[in-house]
Amino acid sequence: MTQTIAAKDVTLRELKQNFGLQMAQDSTFFLEWTEKFNRLAVKPAEALDIALSNEDQRLLDRVKANFLELMEEPPMLENTVNMVVLAPLLDLAGFYHKPFRIETETSVALEMQEEETIVRGRIDVLVVKNQLWLLVIESKRSDFAVTRAIPQTLAYMLSNSAAVEPTFGMITNGNEFLFLKTSQQEYANSRLFSLVNPGNELYQVLLILRQLGSKISGV
Repeated sequence: MTQTIAAKDVTLRELKQNFGLQMAQDSTFFLEWTEKFNRLAVKPAEALDIALSNEDQRLLDRVKANFLELMEEPPMLENTVNMVVLAPLLDLAGFYHKPFRIETETSVALEMQEEETIVRGRIDVLVVKNQLWLLVIESKRSDFAVTRAIPQTLAYMLSNSAAVEPTFGMITNGNEFLFLKTSQQEYANSRLFSLVNPGNELYQVLLILRQLGSKISGV
């Protein structure tokens, strides 16, 4: 008898056992999150000034300031994270305009045949480009550890059965940001970006989002 479990309860071990998912060992597997800096052939700090306009930086500084202000009375719930942090980022990344399309609360099901189990869930935000999944975004409340959502987000990405290109994911709790990539049966993650670090790491996050937006073929 087939049983159903929520995507938030799936484990990385189950994904590995049922789908042969493995962390990529090739250091070049997930270059997309550093490619912008490499192409500019400058240090990351210098790349920010070249790649982001003064207006971009001003708006991102405001997003960070808004988040830190609201964090004085935690926790910040998921809907607030989406409104205060995620929505402005998606806007600056250009994902509200063609050829992109935003979907929210997209239902997905992933069948694990060996365990006769179906993993069901809803993707918080899905960025689609030319009918292809570009970016799966999982948003959590501010006191939720981003790394805990890695199996859930990977399950959503694996459910993209029509994928002919790599699928990318981003997990955020408003403060932390982690990018993921799946291709075939491999996955990898970026480093963890955080607003508590010196400077404003939303600059790097925005550059990565824009870079991912340019990666799907058929622009």
